Amino acid sequence: MLRLGIISDTHGLLRPEAERRLAGVDHIIHAGDIGRPEIIERLRRIAPVTAIRGNIDTADWAKAYAETETIGLGGRTFYVVHDVHNLGIDPAAEGIDAVISGHSHRARIETVGGVLYLNPGSAGPRRFKLPITLARLDISSRTLAPVIHDLGTPDQ
Repeated sequence: MLRLGIISDTHGLLRPEAERRLAGVDHIIHAGDIGRPEIIERLRRIAPVTAIRGNIDTADWAKAYAETETIGLGGRTFYVVHDVHNLGIDPAAEGIDAVISGHSHRARIETVGGVLYLNPGSAGPRRFKLPITLARLDISSRTLAPVIHDLGTPDQ
């Protein structure tokens, strides 16, 4: 089994709770709005990172990150886009197993047409009284098992 950490919308803040929740993952996907390059450096101390830039990532350092990424992990194909409304592809037709997005700051797990849509919510500064969240995604030969973790509640 492969365990992924999915995080988005850090906006320059990587909380200690997020680092603890990501400990032990095999790979981290950051779905944009990184905020500062140090965020990725700190995540890389936990596991290898695939990151894209979001709409706030406009500084020179952010040019190193693409607006979308397609990556293969654990025998599955993931498409990473910051705002799912800018998808621009038909994931099912492209053989994508999961679309990872951010932007809305609202956690979402939904399967449409056999494709998992996962938004981990926002792990950065709180906005609009929304919870502070990230996701873990366990990949086995048969399943993709996503779980949203609320960083405002104690570890269970």
